[in-house]
Amino acid sequence: MISFDDALEILREAGTAQNVIEHCMEVSKASVDIAKILQSRGEEVDIELVRIGGLLHDLGRSRVHDISHAHVGALMAKELGLDDRLIAIIRNHIGAGITKEEAKELGLPEEDFLPRSIEEKIVAHADNLVKGTKRISIKKRASLMKTNGASSESIARVLSLAKELGITKL
Repeated sequence: MISFDDALEILREAGTAQNVIEHCMEVSKASVDIAKILQSRGEEVDIELVRIGGLLHDLGRSRVHDISHAHVGALMAKELGLDDRLIAIIRNHIGAGITKEEAKELGLPEEDFLPRSIEEKIVAHADNLVKGTKRISIKKRASLMKTNGASSESIARVLSLAKELGITKL
């Protein structure tokens, strides 16, 4: 596993904008907060993995700022030889994931981008609870998604993930 400082250097060397880096740092902190809550409930969670995964989740925004940034970031992470678990976190962090059908409609590779591991789910959820560098409620996230034209299915998945993890705000 790479260190936090190494991950930060990866973002900087990729040319990631400072505001995106600041967002990633907050998502990393929120991810650790969620992981600790879940650990206190008896869940087994790799806190360092969510810390680094949260920091690198938007690596692809150094190249693109649309929904494909997760796929692009995962490809970048793979080129860098990063741990497969980090690649999966980066790849599957959008909302509460993207189904194969939605991916096709969005012009992404025709495969699902759904978070599977607890660490993937934590980072995706932490990203949903952070707008810029501010923490928001899941209710606010759902409202923003609706305003931005997200499908009712993707909003329902985000709300379902919040329910699964038992965390609606930090």
